[in-house]
Amino acid sequence: MLFLGTPILPKIGYNARFRHARHMELIRGIHNIRPAHHGCVVTIGNFDGIHLGHQAVIGQVAEKAQELSLPALLMTFEPQPREYFAPQRVPPRLTRLREKILNLRRFALDRVLAVRFNQAFAALSAEDFIRQILVEKLGVRYLVVGDDFRFGRDRRGDFAMLQAAGATYGFEVANMHSFQVAEQRVSSTLVRAALAAGDLERAEILLGRPYRMAGRVRHGDKRGRTIGFPTANLYLHRRATPVSGVFAVEMFGVPGEPAAGVANVGTRPTVNGTRTQLEVFLFDFDTDIYGRYVQVSFLGKLRDERRFESFDALRQQIDRDVADAREFFQQHYGRRNGGSR
Repeated sequence: MLFLGTPILPKIGYNARFRHARHMELIRGIHNIRPAHHGCVVTIGNFDGIHLGHQAVIGQVAEKAQELSLPALLMTFEPQPREYFAPQRVPPRLTRLREKILNLRRFALDRVLAVRFNQAFAALSAEDFIRQILVEKLGVRYLVVGDDFRFGRDRRGDFAMLQAAGATYGFEVANMHSFQVAEQRVSSTLVRAALAAGDLERAEILLGRPYRMAGRVRHGDKRGRTIGFPTANLYLHRRATPVSGVFAVEMFGVPGEPAAGVANVGTRPTVNGTRTQLEVFLFDFDTDIYGRYVQVSFLGKLRDERRFESFDALRQQIDRDVADAREFFQQHYGRRNGGSR
C-alpha cells in the first residue's frame, strides 16, 4: 500500500530551499502592486488544494521564469469567484487562503498576488483586466492559464482573447500542462470526491502529500477533560468541510512533532453542537498548546460522526476510536504512539 508519509511531487517547481526559509512575497490586493513588481511570468487560478496538477503548472511557470530571468508570480482570488457569485452552491474548499499560502511556500514561486474578488473586480471588463492588471501593473512577459480560462465581466475573456492581446502587447500565452494519475486528470473536484468517500490514500496520491487542515488551537468547552480525553480545538472558518467523521491524524507545529492522535471533524451532535470544528486528542501528550497555529494531517478514516444517547456511550466510543487509531499507526508505521516515522 501507499506509504502515507512519502510525498509524490513533480520534479519541476518543487524547491527544497523552501525548507530553509526561501522568501516568497505575498501581495495582498491589486492596490499593493508596486513598480518593482513589473515584469514577470504569471499563472492565474484558484489553486484550491495545491494538488499535483497545480504543482505541475507551478513547475511550468518556474521553469519559464528561470529561462527568462524573471520572477514567477501566481495570481489567485479571495474569495474564489464561485464563492462570490453563488456562495450557497459552492463545494467545500480544500484550503483556506492562509493554508494555500503556506503550501505555496514549498515551491519555486517568487510572488503570490491574492486579488480581492469583490464587486469592483467582478465588474472589470476583460479588456481592462488585460490592459490595466496584466500589462500596466504586472508587465507580464509569459502567461500560463488553462485553455478553458474565462475572465472579466460576464466572463467575456477567454484563451483566444489572451493570445490576441499577447500579440498586441508583447507577451506569450501557454496552456497549463495537465497532470494525470491512473489516466484521470488530477483536479480539485477529484480530490474532494476522494475525501468525501473517506479514501485518504487516494487523496494523498492526488495531492502528493496527506490532506491537511490548519488553524489556531482555541479554548473549547472542556468536556473532553471530564472523561479523560482533553482535545485541541480548531475552529475551521469554512462554510463546509471536505472531510467529516473520526480520523487517525498527526499534528505539526507542536513539541515533538508529528504528534499522533485521533480527531473528530463535525458538529458534535451528542452535545448539541452547531458549529463545525476540528477536535484532536493527542496520544501521550501533556503540553499546553493553546494559541499555537498547527497543521493536522488526516491519515486514515475510522468512522462517520454520529449522535450517542449519553455522554457515557460517547466516552466508550472514544475509547474504541483511540484503540483503532493506535492500531492504525501500528499497522501502517510500526508504532502505536507519536514520534517520527
